[in-house]
Amino acid sequence: MTMIERWPGRERPLGATYDGAGTNFALFSEVASRVDLCFFDDEGHETAITLSEVDGFVWHIYLPGVEPGQRYGYRVYGPWSPPEGNWCNPAKLLLDPYAHAIEGQVNWSPACFAYKFDAPDAMNEEDSAPHVPRSVVQNPYYDWAFDRPPDIPMHETIVYETHVKGLTMRHPDVPDRLRGTYAGLAQPAIIDHFRELGVTTIELMPVHQFVHDQRLVEHGLRNYWGYNSIGFFAPHNEYAAGGERGQQVQEFKTMVHMLHEAGLEVVLDVVYNHTAEGNHLGPMLSFKGIDNAGYYRLADDPRFYVDYTGTGNTFNARQPHVLQLIMDSLRYWVQEMHVDGFRFDLASTLARGLHEVDRLSAFFDLVQQDPVVGNVKLIAEPWDVGDGGYQVGNFPPLWSEWNGKYRDTTRDYWRGEDATLDEFARRLTGSSDLYQDDNRRPHASINFVTAHDGFTLNDLVSYNEKHNEANLENNQDGESFNRSWNCGVEGPTDDPDILALRRKQQRNFLATLFVSQGVPMLLGGDEMSRTQRGNNNAYCQDNEISWYDWEDAKRNEDLVAFTKRVIALRREHPAFRRRRWFQGRPIRGVGVEDIAWFRPDGQAMSDDNWNTDFAKSVGVFLNGHAIATPGPHGERIDDDSFILLFNAHYEDLQWKIPDEQWAPQWQLELDTADPARDGVEAVKPGESIVVPSRSFLLLRAPTDPPS
Repeated sequence: MTMIERWPGRERPLGATYDGAGTNFALFSEVASRVDLCFFDDEGHETAITLSEVDGFVWHIYLPGVEPGQRYGYRVYGPWSPPEGNWCNPAKLLLDPYAHAIEGQVNWSPACFAYKFDAPDAMNEEDSAPHVPRSVVQNPYYDWAFDRPPDIPMHETIVYETHVKGLTMRHPDVPDRLRGTYAGLAQPAIIDHFRELGVTTIELMPVHQFVHDQRLVEHGLRNYWGYNSIGFFAPHNEYAAGGERGQQVQEFKTMVHMLHEAGLEVVLDVVYNHTAEGNHLGPMLSFKGIDNAGYYRLADDPRFYVDYTGTGNTFNARQPHVLQLIMDSLRYWVQEMHVDGFRFDLASTLARGLHEVDRLSAFFDLVQQDPVVGNVKLIAEPWDVGDGGYQVGNFPPLWSEWNGKYRDTTRDYWRGEDATLDEFARRLTGSSDLYQDDNRRPHASINFVTAHDGFTLNDLVSYNEKHNEANLENNQDGESFNRSWNCGVEGPTDDPDILALRRKQQRNFLATLFVSQGVPMLLGGDEMSRTQRGNNNAYCQDNEISWYDWEDAKRNEDLVAFTKRVIALRREHPAFRRRRWFQGRPIRGVGVEDIAWFRPDGQAMSDDNWNTDFAKSVGVFLNGHAIATPGPHGERIDDDSFILLFNAHYEDLQWKIPDEQWAPQWQLELDTADPARDGVEAVKPGESIVVPSRSFLLLRAPTDPPS
C-alpha cells in the first residue's frame, strides 16, 4: 500500500473518520509507548505506519486517500507486566474500540492469546493478525430521506423482544439469502406481522459486534444471544446479507428506516458491562492490549479482574475515557443509526462505585444531562451478579426497568402459589411500591412474564424443570427455580385435558400482561407458542431450538388471534395504560373510585382478605371515567369502565357483580377459558357470572359515568 502523504491529524473524534478526501485515525491509550496503525489488502498483506502524534494520551494521524472499505488494526507497544495489570503485546493485532465496521471472526488460534499457555507471565510473540477480525473504515454517508423517529410515548409502548437471526431463519416468505439478516427483518412479511400484532417497539437482542466463545466453538456451538461484545459501534457482521466491508452498516440503517416507515421503533439490547476478552486467561482482541488497566476494573491483585458480570471481566465505567466511549457509542447509535432507545444488560454494573451500586454514579449523571441519549427510551436490566446487584426499583427517574418482581409474582399467582394476592395486585397496578417514591410513573415498570433468558411461554406451562442438555453443560447451566408448572405432565403430551389447560394458562399470562399498568414486553414467538424444548438458557443454540418455526403461527392460529386481541384492547383503552398512579378515591366528582377491589361475593376487599394465604381470586374495577391526566393536546381522557375477574383457584367460582353504583350493566369482553365466549353475554348488578377455574374474565361497561 503506497501512502502519498501523512498528516498529523486530530485527536478527535476517536476512531476512523472518513471525510470524503481521507481518513483521520485516533486511538486512546494511556500506557502506550508506541502505536502502529496497520493496513491490510485483499491478500492479507500488512503495511504498518507508526503514529508520531499523541495529545492527551490520544495517538492520531490523517491519511489522505484512505477510503471506506480499508481494513485496519493497531499494534500497541508498552509495558508487559501481568502482575501489575499491564499486557501490551505488539504481536497482537487489536480492533479499534471505535470501529464502525468489523470484518471477520476469531478463529481461536493460540496466537489470539497474549501469554504462553505453559507460562502465563511470558509474552506470546506469535502474530495474531491471521486469526482475528479487522476494523474497517466506514462511509458515514446515508440518505435517510424523511426518516423520523416514531417517538411513541412510553405509556403507549408495547415491546416485542426478538433476535435478528432467529426471527427470520425459517420464515417461508423471506428470501433464502436474506434469512437471519437485518435485511430479512425488514421484509414486508415480518413488518406485517409486527403491525398486525399491534406492537410498537422492536427490542433487538445484541447487535454490537460480538465473539463466539472458544469453548462453544470447540463443542460445535455458537454464542447465539450475542452477550459477548467486542465492538460497541459496529453492527454484528454475521447479520448482514450484503457484506462485511461496511455494507452491514448501510443494511442496518435501511432496516431501521423501513421499520420507522411502518411506525415501529427500534430499541437495542446493549452490553457495556463487559467484553469478549474474558478474564486474565482470555484472548487479546482490543481493549486488553490497548490499555488494560484503563478499560477494565482490576482486582486488588491487578493480574486479575473484578467480575460483577459472570463473564470474567467488568468494563471500568469509573474511568473517564471508558465513560466517553460508552456515551459516544450511545450517541452514535441514536444520531447515525437512528435507533430509538436502549435496554442495558446488567445495568447495575454501570452504576457501581468502588463496590456498591450507586444511583448517583457518573454514568447516570452523564445520561441525565446528555441532550441526545437523555431523550430516548432507557431501559435497565436492574441487576448484576455482584453483591447488592439486585436493584429493581432503584434506578433514576429517566429510566424504566425490567421488573423481575412482576415476572415472578405473575408466574406464582397463575401456578396457584399461596400468599400471592397482595403482591399480585401491586404488580397489576404498575408496582407503585417500587417506583412511586422517586417520582417515577407506571411506565417505569417494564412488565414481562417471559424473556429471552428463561422459558418461552409455551415451555413455562409445559415443564417443571429445565432441559438444557443440548448446551453440553450437564444441565447445570440456567435457572433452576423457574416458577413454572407443566400442568400435569413434563414436556410434550397428547392428553387433551392437559393441552387445554396449558393453552388456557398461556392466555391467562397474555391477558394479565396486557391489562397491567406499566409497559408490556412480549417475548418474540410467544404469540405463536414457540418452544425451546424446555431449554431455559438457549444462549448457545444457534439452530432450530432457538429459531422461530413459522409453521407454529399456522398451528396456533387461535393463540395468535388471541394475542392480537388483547393487544388491541390495550391500545384501544387508556384504562389499561394510565400515565399516573391510581388514587383509590373519587376523582373529578365521579361518585366511585378510580380503582376498587372485590371479593367473589361482590363485596369490597378488606385488609384481612388480602392476608388470607389461600386466597386465589380477586376482582378489580377500573373506572374509565376517572382518568385524571389529560391527553397529548390537553383533552380529557374518557374510557369505558372495566371489571377484571381473576381466578387462579382450581375450581369454578360463582362471582356476584357489584351493585349498580359501579355501572348499570356489564358485558363480557374476554374469557381466557373460552375465547369464543365474548360479546354475547350481559350481566347486571347483583347477578352472578361463572368464572371458570384458572381463568380470567374481563367485563366492560360502555356507559356514562355514574352520578
